[in-house]
Parts: sequence; C-alpha cells; structure tokens
Amino acid sequence: MTTRHRIRVRGIVQGVGFRPFVYRLATSLELSGFVRNEPEGVLIEVEGDEGDLATFEHRLRADGPPLAAIESLDSRAIPAAGAAAFAIEESAPAAALTTQVPPDIALCDACRAEMLDPTNRRFRHPFINCTDCGPRFTVITGLPYDRPATTLAHFPLCPECAAEYRDPRSRRFHAEPIACPACGPRLGFCATGERGPNLFGEAALAAGSSVLAAGGILAIKGVGGFHLACDATSAAAVARLRERKGRGQKPFALMMRDLEVVRRYARVRPEEEELLLGRERPIVLLARHPDAAFPLAQGVAPKQLTLGVMLPYAPLHELLLGEKPLVMTSGNRSEEPIAREDDEALERLGDLADAFLVHDRPIHAACDDSVVRHALGGILPLRRSRGFAPAPLPLPAPAPPLLAVGGELKSVFALTEGRHAFLSQHLGDLENLETTQAFERALASLSELLRIRPHAVACDLHPGYFSTRWAREWAAREGAPLIPVQHHHAHVAALMAEHGLAGESPVLGVAFDGTGYGTDGTIWGGELLLADYRGFERLGHLAPVWLPGGDAAVRKPARMALAHLAAAGLPWDEALPPVAATTETERRLLARQLETGFASVATTSAGRLFDAVAALLGICLEATYEGQPAIELEAAAEGFADDGAWCFEVREGPPWLADPASVLAGMSQGLGAGVPLGLLSARFHGAVARLIVKLCERARASSGVATVGLTGGVFQNVRLLSAAVEGLEAAGFMVLVHRRVPPNDGGLALGQAAVAAYGGGLGSKDGSASGGARRSLRRVEP
Repeated sequence: MTTRHRIRVRGIVQGVGFRPFVYRLATSLELSGFVRNEPEGVLIEVEGDEGDLATFEHRLRADGPPLAAIESLDSRAIPAAGAAAFAIEESAPAAALTTQVPPDIALCDACRAEMLDPTNRRFRHPFINCTDCGPRFTVITGLPYDRPATTLAHFPLCPECAAEYRDPRSRRFHAEPIACPACGPRLGFCATGERGPNLFGEAALAAGSSVLAAGGILAIKGVGGFHLACDATSAAAVARLRERKGRGQKPFALMMRDLEVVRRYARVRPEEEELLLGRERPIVLLARHPDAAFPLAQGVAPKQLTLGVMLPYAPLHELLLGEKPLVMTSGNRSEEPIAREDDEALERLGDLADAFLVHDRPIHAACDDSVVRHALGGILPLRRSRGFAPAPLPLPAPAPPLLAVGGELKSVFALTEGRHAFLSQHLGDLENLETTQAFERALASLSELLRIRPHAVACDLHPGYFSTRWAREWAAREGAPLIPVQHHHAHVAALMAEHGLAGESPVLGVAFDGTGYGTDGTIWGGELLLADYRGFERLGHLAPVWLPGGDAAVRKPARMALAHLAAAGLPWDEALPPVAATTETERRLLARQLETGFASVATTSAGRLFDAVAALLGICLEATYEGQPAIELEAAAEGFADDGAWCFEVREGPPWLADPASVLAGMSQGLGAGVPLGLLSARFHGAVARLIVKLCERARASSGVATVGLTGGVFQNVRLLSAAVEGLEAAGFMVLVHRRVPPNDGGLALGQAAVAAYGGGLGSKDGSASGGARRSLRRVEP
C-alpha cells in the first residue's frame, strides 16, 4: 500500500550533506517525494510502500552523514500525492529560525587524498572541501544554508563543479562551499609593505614556504582568521615573533604535519591521539618529550612541561607543513582580537609579519582555535571556539530568548532559545576597543543568523566590566530586564547546566579562580557555595587577605606573597625570594598598604594564593600572562608525590574560613631547610585538595548534599583537579567536572543564562541581583 509521510528533522542538518544523504537513501529504496531546507531544519516528504518508509526512517536516524546530529525527528502520515520521483527542492525562505549552525570541520581523508593526487583536478588546491569537511560557521551569512548564503556566493561554479553539485552520486552533491582551481578561491602572497598580493597560486605558496624556511614570520589567512607562523626549531625566529607580538613568556601553539612528527616532541596517549585527530582539530596540551631528537626553540614554551599542539585542519596548512613544526599563533597583538580580512591584517600585522599569505574567500565570522586537555578520562575544554562553536549545548529545560554577555576575560556570550544555548566563539579579553568591537560584531552576526531576539540580558555583578556596562545600556535601550549574576554562582550554574541538572536539588560548588566580584563588594575566588539556579549560600571560603594595589599585585606575584606572609604573621625574611625581589622602599610602602588597606581590596582568591606560593618558592616572581604563576607551580611539582605534611586550618562556621598560615609556615621552613621546590609544590597541591574534601564533608554534614561541582579557572590545573576528585570520591561524593564548557570565564555566559532562565530573575528591570539567596545571598546594586 502506498503511503506518504511528512518528516521534520531538527538539529545540525544543514551544511553537513544531509539533503544529499536523504536523496540517495530515498532513491535507493525507490521512494518518491522531496527534501528541502527550512528555517527550523529539514523538511522531507516521502512516498512509497509502508515497509520501505519504515526502513527509510530507521536509516535516516542510524546512517546519517558523519557531521549531522539529529535532535528530533517528527513523522506523520499525509495523503499520497502520486509523485514519480524524488527531488531536492529549493530552500524555503527564512522567517523564524530554529535550525543549528554547523561549526568548521577539518579536512576529511577523501579530500586530502584528492589534494595529493597529481591526476586529480583539485591537486594541491588550498580550498578543497566536500559535504563531510571544510568551512561552515565562518562562511555562512544566512540560513537556510545554501551557497548564496555563504561568502562563496560571488564565486560562480565552473561547469565541472556545477555538474558535481547536481550529481547525487558525487561527494560534493549540494556541498555549498564547493571549490576548485578554475572557480576559486585563489591564494595570494605579498611582502610586508606591499599593498596587496603580487604572486598567486603555486607561486604564492612557494613564496610563503620560502619565508618560513628562511626564518621569517608569515601571516597566514586560514579558515577563521589569520595566524602568525614561523619555524618552531629556529630560536631567532621564535624570539623575534615573541618580541614583536608582545607575548611575554606565554607559550606558543604549534602545528605539526602528522602524528609521527608530534611523537618526536611530545608523549601522546591514545585518548590524546583521538583528540588530535578529531574533526574539530583543537590545540591539545601534551606532555613534552624530555628526549626529543629534534629540539624545539626554547622560546616556544618557556618553563613548560606541556606543549600545545594541533594537526593541520585546512588544506592550506597541509600544503605548507613539512618535517619541521611551525609556531602557529593567533594573528593579533597580545590582547587584541584575531585579524579577519586582508586589509585589516596588512594594517594591524604589518610590523609583526615579514610577509602575508592571503586568499580571496571572505571570512564572515572570525573564529580562533580551540584548546583542550585530557583529564580524568575525558576532555577538559580550556577554550571553546573553532570546531565547537556555535554548536548548541542542550539546556535542562526550555528557556526564553535570552542574552548572557559573560565576563571580562576570555569573553564568550550566550544566546538561548527553547532547549538550546548557543555559545559564541572565543572573543578574547574585553580590555581594548578592538576586542569590544569584535564582541559587538559577533553578537550582531550570531543573533541575526539564528534570528534570536532576546527578552532579557544577564551579566556579571562587577560594575567595572565592559560586558556589564554594555548589558546595562542594552537593557535600558530595549526596555528589557537586566539580570546581574554573581560570578561564582554563574560558574557553578554553568557546571550544573552542562550536566543537565534541573536545579531541583542544590550542589556544593567549589569555585576557585582569580577574580570575581562578591556580593559584599570584595574580590572572591576561593568559595564553597551551596547553590542551585535560584541562588546560593556561601558556606566557606579562603581567609581574606589584602590585594595590595589591585592589578599591580596580579602582575607582580611577589606582592601577593608578601601580603599572604603578613596575613599569616610570618616575617619577611630577606632570604625568601619575594622579599629579595622587592626593594626596601617597595616593602615599606607595601607594609603601609597592608596595615591601612590603602589602595587595596580584600580578596579570598584561590588564584592569588597560587600566585603567592609560586612567588614564595621563587618559581614565578613576575607574571607576563594570566595564570603564569599557577601554570609554572603545577609544572614544578612534576615527578614529586605529596607526603601529606601540610593541612589548612579551618575555622568554625559556616561560613568556614580556610587559613593557609600553617601551610605557608611549612613552606618557609622547607625553603630554609633546602627541601626541593618540586616537593614543596606537591605538598601545596595536596593540601589544597585535602582542604576541598574537608570543607565538603562539613557542608554535607550540615546540608545533606553529596554532589560536588569543581569549577573556576584554578581547576584547569590537572594535578589539583585529579587529587580533589580522587579525595572527594573516596569520601563518597558524586563529583561534577567540566566537559563541554571551560571551567574558566569562557563558561560564565552559560551559567548566567541558566540563572536568568531558571532562577526567577526575569521580572527584574532595576538591575538587582537575580534569583535571591536560598538563605543568605545579599542583593547589591552593581
């Protein structure tokens, strides 16, 4: 009996070869009907024998393209139409939109083989792609996703490409970014100071390779923006790039040709190999190989036991890479957004690069590389961007259209609609005009692409953040509710949301980071919160100390070490590294600040405690990038086991106050006795992990809650994270860690959105803190 079904498919089903797959499946079963893109996903009408229709729907779910992700499939019977064939129809016009934008995906094996085949017409074509790979998010200008809604719209297809595009047997059937040497795009090369490219195609590629081989710095336009590249084995080239970029001692990312090359420089576990080879192709932090036969320049990753490595993900990278690894760092000055277009790069990177390798495929959305680690049997995201953004995260319950603007550092915003949270790509730190403009441009682009019109905006409590000021202005202009969310509450809520918790029961959130504006106007950062989406109770925290001079203490950890020593009642012995690193005049002024609180603010920050310990041990006395002291402190502990010698004192509460005085005293004594720095660092990490367990045990006894979430930038430290999880699980806790958004401020927007959606704060238009405390959250007006 002939039957017709109307099927609506939602999820990541545009730009991933889904319509060609449907066409081939339907024709193989001799079914008639059509498939087309619609604003909410893909619409299929299919007609034939009932048994064949059942097979069709089963295989639709089971055998889809590798990049497709079906979220829902709704099928209902409709009257038969008597169609004779199956067709791909033109996309419906976009009115309302609920489909999902696919992220950019690395070059697939089939395209790589074609690119390296001298007999193939796409031999060495730097822009080869198909329905299973290539640019998506960075080239899409509108939805539904068709070639006219991409930045390739002005590249007419040559007859051969057009034939492939229409041929259902081809891997490029309806592949929207389809390209070849005849129809473009085209590669170009120019030296710094020239107004545009003067070499093209293979000549441009050869010229770019020559710059790298000669120890020069090459600006390369990739999929989501520019990179600055140089030979990673050339000490002079790396030093020159570091100086020009104003990089301080922050490690550079590396790109290596294949796993064989990676293994020459780093140890690669099977799980890390999977991350390296995954279609997202993130930067993966790997343990450095101590006996590398081909040494890297020392300046690639000073004082690091890890290397940030990625494999090539664009065909252009494959053509450039040889035996030597390349430094492949973001094409920007430090703290600026990544350069996106040729003219912009020639202006902004002109005094950083010796030459430029560009192309004429416009980039609609700039998108930096993602960064991950492998920890505790899974992925630990540190920066969620290319390959992941803007693929949505599922929400535990439907949410209204909301905007959450995140924090100040590691800026990421979120848009919500229904059961989805769409997180933007990584945008950098909102500390200069260029980055704030990039924030506004990305927000306008993604909200327009998704056609989400937010009804409210959530932001951080900190009154000085650009994102907070922007949200206030937006809310006033739109007449919409403004929902400030306390920083560490947002961290905990993000962890709850990514684990799908509905918020019916609270969790014990251990939120350890560098800086977060507290409800009492001080700087928090070493917090134990009993939290749900509605609010939180502050059950415990590190004992407060003065942050002398604010950011000055962040840049110079020696100041933080002296502040902690003073708070612990320990003398500033001139033999201690932070004392020796400061002048007598500095110490006199600092002592006055600590006595009076002048130009200082109280802080409970765990990040600043790690800074202080790194300086006390002489490991890092001046920070040239965020997190440097803690990163180097973790590295120092490598190869040493904690012997349990130290414990924090916990004063009665709640709120319980964790005092590091005895730990600092033991550290000072150990330094004087010549105890190895690695052992002292290991003892400190162990003491912090035991403190977390102790605080959570006390909180469980008083609240009955046995679920703990570990969040905040301090938990990027895998040694601490592993020790804390091991201790908590041994004590009978269920432990949540980040797997889908970073523990750092790159995850804040998700937490802000969850609090705004589920915390009951949508009625506020006055800027009061959302949700209300379950028992003790104080409302403040930022």
